Amino acid sequence: MDTNDQYGGPPGGRRPSPHPRPPRGSLRGGPLRVVAVAGAAALTLTAGLVTPLNPAPQQAEAADDGKKVLTVAVAQSVDSLSPFLAVRLLSTSIHRLTYEYLTNYDPEDNHVVPGLATKWESSPDKLTWTYTIRSDSTWSDGKRATAEDAAWTFNTMMTDGGAATANGSFVANFEKVTAPSPTELVIRLKKPQATMTALDVPIVPKHVWEKVDDYAKFNNDQDFPLVGNGPFVLTDYKADSYVRLEPNKDFWRGAPKFDELVFRYYKDQDAAVSALRKGEVSFVAGSPSLTPAQAASLKKEKNIRVNDAPGRRFYALATNPGAKARNGEKMGDGHPSLLDQRVRNALFMAVDREAIIDKVFQGHAVEGAGYIPPRFSQYFWEPSAGQELAYDPAKAAALLDEAGYRENADGRRVGKDGEPITYRVLCHATDPNDKAIGKYLQEWWGDLGIGVRLNCLDNVTDPWLAGEYDLAFDGWSVNPDPDFVLSIHTCAALPATPKDTGATDNFICDKTYDELYARQLAEYDPAERADLVRQMQSRLYDLGYMNVMAYPNAVEAYRTDHIESITTMPAKAGNIYGQDGYWSWWSAVPAASDDSGGGSSSAGVVVGIVAGAVVLAGLGAFVTLRRRATADDRE
Repeated sequence: MDTNDQYGGPPGGRRPSPHPRPPRGSLRGGPLRVVAVAGAAALTLTAGLVTPLNPAPQQAEAADDGKKVLTVAVAQSVDSLSPFLAVRLLSTSIHRLTYEYLTNYDPEDNHVVPGLATKWESSPDKLTWTYTIRSDSTWSDGKRATAEDAAWTFNTMMTDGGAATANGSFVANFEKVTAPSPTELVIRLKKPQATMTALDVPIVPKHVWEKVDDYAKFNNDQDFPLVGNGPFVLTDYKADSYVRLEPNKDFWRGAPKFDELVFRYYKDQDAAVSALRKGEVSFVAGSPSLTPAQAASLKKEKNIRVNDAPGRRFYALATNPGAKARNGEKMGDGHPSLLDQRVRNALFMAVDREAIIDKVFQGHAVEGAGYIPPRFSQYFWEPSAGQELAYDPAKAAALLDEAGYRENADGRRVGKDGEPITYRVLCHATDPNDKAIGKYLQEWWGDLGIGVRLNCLDNVTDPWLAGEYDLAFDGWSVNPDPDFVLSIHTCAALPATPKDTGATDNFICDKTYDELYARQLAEYDPAERADLVRQMQSRLYDLGYMNVMAYPNAVEAYRTDHIESITTMPAKAGNIYGQDGYWSWWSAVPAASDDSGGGSSSAGVVVGIVAGAVVLAGLGAFVTLRRRATADDRE
C-alpha cells in the first residue's frame, strides 16, 4: 500500500488530506503522502546549513572519502518506521526500500511481477493461494528470508489489532496462513479475494519482530541498522530531520549504485528548492508537488531537470459525515448541516474546479470527479451529464434554500439553531495549494452566505482523528490495484471506539458502498471488477462526503550533475518520487565526477548533510505522528 500519501490517512498514507493516518501514503491520505530525491557525489557539511545555533548558511565541502550520496528533499516527516503502523507516503516508500513484498509492480506499465515470491497459483475455487518464496533473499543480518517470515507477518496482523493498524484490510479475509517449507507459503481465504497478487504488505523478519511486546506502540526507531531484505538498509534516523539508508549489497536484484540515500525533511518548500539550486540536495518533489512558479523557475536553471507527469494522486475536499466509531458512539463536532446531502452537493457545486486547475495548479493537473486518477484508465470513472455536480452557484443557492438554510437580513445562511454558518476547514500549513484554494472557498462560499475559517496546521492529524472539523483538504496516492484506497471508506475501517484509531479516511460508513466493496474484492474477472470499482466511485460522488477537485501532476526536479539517469514509473510519463516500488532510487545512476573544480553544480560536490544538521526552514516544533497521516501521507 503506498498510500496518504505526503498525506496518507486522514487529514493528511496513504494525504488521509487532510491528509491522515492509519490507512495505508501523501493525502495527503484524510487524511495524506510523496517522495523526493537528491543525489550528489560524496558530500559532507562542515559548518552546515542554517540551524538555531548557526544562523548563517555556509558552503558544503567535498568529502575526501569519495562516497556518492543521493539526498532527497521531502516535505513530510516519518509517522513511524514500523511497517505495521506507518501510513504516510514517505514512511511507506521507505518500507518499500527496506522490506520485500510478496509481489511488486513493473516500472514499465504497472503489471504484477515477482518480489519475495517468484510465482503463485490458486486452487480452482480461488480460496487457497500458494506462493513460492525465493531462496536467494537474505535479511541484512545474514539470515535467510523464508516463507515462515511471511506467514508470521500475516498471522501477526490477523491476531493483533496493533499490527493490523496500517494494512489490516489485506488480511481481514484470511482464514489461515502457513509455511509448509522455507519456500512455500499457503494462504487460505474465507471467500475469494481479487487482491492476492497485490498484497502491498512489507514482510518483516520473524526473528527480530517476534520480540516486540506491543505492536501498537513500537515504532522501530531505536536500534540501527534495521534488519531488512530490500535494496537498502536503514542505518540512521532523526525524527523530523532525516532518514539515512545504505545499499544492501546482498539484494537479490542487485545493489543500488549510490553509496548512500538520504531523505531530508524541509518544512519550507522554498528552502528545499533553494537547496536544489545550490546542489545541497539532488532531488525535490514538493508538498506534494512543486508549485507552478517553482517548476517554471527551475526549468531555467543549468543542470536541473523538471519532471512533470500525470500523477497517481487525487486532491479533494472531505466533509465530516458525522464522525462515529464502530460501536455507534459519536465523535467530534462536525457541523450538523453537513449531514444533509443537499448541503454537501451545494458546496461542491459552488467550487469552480476549472478555475482551480487554471489559477492554482496553472495547468499542472486535470479536473477531478472520481476517486481513481485517469492514469489508471482501467478504473477511471467520470459522472454522467445528468449526474455531474457542475459549477453552478445559482443552483447551489437553491439547494441550500430547499434544505432550509436560508439567508438572514445580513445575507448570511443560518443553521437550525439560528446562528450564521461558518465552516472550519482543515488545511496543511506546508501545502500552498491548500491555502490558495482555501481563499477561493472563502470567496465562493461567501457568495452563498456561508463563512469559511481556514484552520491551517502543521499537525492536522489530531483534529482529524477526533472528528473535530467540518471540512478538510484530503488526498491519497492510489496504487495500481485500488483496493486499499477503497477500503478506507468502509464501515469496517472505523475505529472500534472513540478511543481507538481506525483505518478510516473520513469516517464514511454506507451500506450500499460496503456491499459494492465486498463484491469487487471477490470478483476475479478484470472487466467486471473494474465496473464495480466505478460504481463505488459513483456512490462516493453522489454521497458528497468526498469531493475530488483535481488530479495533480507529479511535478518534481533533480540535478543532472548529480543523477545521470533514474527510472520513472510508468516508464512513459511517470513519477519518480512515491512510486509503487523501489525502482527510482534503486536504479539511480550517479553522474560522472566533474574534476573541473568546486561549486555546487559539480557532481563531485557533496550534498550538504550532516547527521546532526537540522534543515528546517521555520524550525518550530513539528509533532511526530506515529499512527496516522493526512491524506497526502499515504502512498
